[in-house]
Amino acid sequence: MTITMSRPVTEVLNKQVANWTVLYMKLHHYHWYVKGSDFFTLHSKFEEFYKEAASYVDELAERILTIGGRPVSSLKACLEMSSIQEAAGGESVEIMVQSVIKDFSTLVEELNEGIKAADAAEDEVTADMFIGICGSLEKHLWMLRAFLGQTK
Repeated sequence: MTITMSRPVTEVLNKQVANWTVLYMKLHHYHWYVKGSDFFTLHSKFEEFYKEAASYVDELAERILTIGGRPVSSLKACLEMSSIQEAAGGESVEIMVQSVIKDFSTLVEELNEGIKAADAAEDEVTADMFIGICGSLEKHLWMLRAFLGQTK
């Protein structure tokens, strides 16, 4: 089987590289600046999330290279391309968690669109990658909502 580059798939992959790059720094910010009675819980959870984000940046970028594309690789380009906003600073614990819920929800929506693009390009490997990331994010969303006492 020959791997061929699909422009829509490469664009979705690059958007995900940008999203996860911005989210990586945002999660570090939250990890460093979380305070209060939930410090120990969230400090560890944010670290888990940013380590996961780092692995996705690498995995997604390497997929782009594998199919003949060029991954976005500057912070400026990532900020311009990303759907994820940087941390503002000074967020409360609840705002931090709500922001991560919003970001993970955005990623799930965009990954689902990416699955459609990958399916249309007959790129099962990329579709499978997106499905795996969605599964992880959906579990994180459930846990974060439970942390805030939300059902949905």
